[in-house]
Amino acid sequence: MADPKLLTISGSLRKGSYNRKLLAEAVRAFGPAEVTEADLNLPLYDGDLEEAEGVPDSVQALVEQIKAADAVVISSPEYNKGISGVLKNALDWISRVPGSAFKNKPTVVMSANAGRTGGETGQYMVLHCLVPHQADVLPGPTLCVATAGDEFDENDRLLNERYLKVLNTRMTALRERVS
Repeated sequence: MADPKLLTISGSLRKGSYNRKLLAEAVRAFGPAEVTEADLNLPLYDGDLEEAEGVPDSVQALVEQIKAADAVVISSPEYNKGISGVLKNALDWISRVPGSAFKNKPTVVMSANAGRTGGETGQYMVLHCLVPHQADVLPGPTLCVATAGDEFDENDRLLNERYLKVLNTRMTALRERVS
């Protein structure tokens, strides 16, 4: 059997973001897979743009990545007690493409943040924003890596055993869902 296709989505565009580091750990914990990293560097959603030019190619490519994936892992920071603008913009654009790319797609959501709650409020909002997309969000323990600047070593590996245990639990459940 071929390795499952895993799509990772970071709600932060920054290359060195804690959420990209957390996604790399999730990929390791998931095991053998064909991994694709989504690019959320998209134009801001604008109904006039959509009407004049249609859905941008970059959005259509993202939708095709979601549809092709066997499973999706989303990790996003919390900005000002909410979902990152980058991720919200992507979800808004995705909703404009017929066919509901996330429908029944096994999905795990997590977060890493510099603050003491690890992005808990932002993660809740991500989950809420996925409802109309009909993603198959896996239940389970919440993974919110708090004070994330202190939780990764110089090789960008997650240090905290408690977080690693939750991450492994989540990725094992995701792998079982697609196997």
